[in-house]
Amino acid sequence: MKKTTFSILFLFAALAVSCKTEKKQTAEEQTATEEPAKGEWITLFDGTTTKGWRAYNGKELPPGWIAKDGELQFDTELGKEQDYTGGTDIIYGAEEFDNFELYVEWKLPKGGNSGIFYHLKEGYDSPPEVSPEYQLIDDENYASIHDLTDYNLSLGYTDKPEELKPLQQTASDYAMHAADPEGKILNPVGEWNTTKIIFTPEQVEHWLNGKKVVSFVPWDEAWYLKKNSDKWKNSKDYGKFKTGYIGFQDHSSPIWFRNIKIKKL
Repeated sequence: MKKTTFSILFLFAALAVSCKTEKKQTAEEQTATEEPAKGEWITLFDGTTTKGWRAYNGKELPPGWIAKDGELQFDTELGKEQDYTGGTDIIYGAEEFDNFELYVEWKLPKGGNSGIFYHLKEGYDSPPEVSPEYQLIDDENYASIHDLTDYNLSLGYTDKPEELKPLQQTASDYAMHAADPEGKILNPVGEWNTTKIIFTPEQVEHWLNGKKVVSFVPWDEAWYLKKNSDKWKNSKDYGKFKTGYIGFQDHSSPIWFRNIKIKKL
C-alpha cells in the first residue's frame, strides 16, 4: 500500500516537472517570436506613449514633444524657439538601423518645417551636421512667411535668393538630391502625407504619397561630388555612417507624426 502511494506521488511529481518545463519552453519560444525577423514591421511609436524616444544627445524627451490623439506631436508656436539646453531634435533611441524601409505619416501647419533623419550618430552639435535628412516643409507658403534671402545667399544662391530652392523642398534629400517635381504630390497644409524611405548600399529611395521622387546611390563618386561641392563640404562626417538612429527635427514649427514603423532589410 505504501509502495503504491509512493509510486503515485512520484508520478505526479514527474508530470508537474514536465508541465513546468513545457511551459518554460513555450514562454521562451514566444519571446523568440516576439523579436521581429528581417522584413517584418517594427513599430517605433505605439500611439499612446513616447516610449523609446528621447532628445538627441540627451536622456529625456525635450519639452513640447508629446503623445496625443494617437500622434507624436511637437506642440509649439510657429517660429518660437524652445528654451531647452541641448536642442529639441529627437531620436528613437532604442535601436540603430542600417538597411531599412521606414514608413511614417505626417502633417505640417502653414509655414511649417521639419525633417526625418536617418543613420544619425550622437556627439555632434546638431543632427544635420552628420545625418542625411528627408525634408518636410510647406513648399507653397514657407518663403512667404520666412525670409530666406540671407541664408540662400550664404549658400551661393544669387538668383532669386528669397525663394525656396528645389534642394530645400519636401521629400528632397536636403541639400543633396532634389525631389523630382514630375508627378510629386504634396497634400495641402493640415492634411496628412505619407513618407517612405528605403535605404540599401545599392540605392536610396524617397517616396511621397505613393510616388518615388528621389533615387540615388550612396557613397558613389557622384554622391561624394555633391557632398563636397555644396552645403556639406565642410562637414567631414556628413552622411558617412552606415548605421544610426532615426530622428525627427524641431525647426520651431508644430509637427504631427503617426504610424511610424520600420523594416530591417
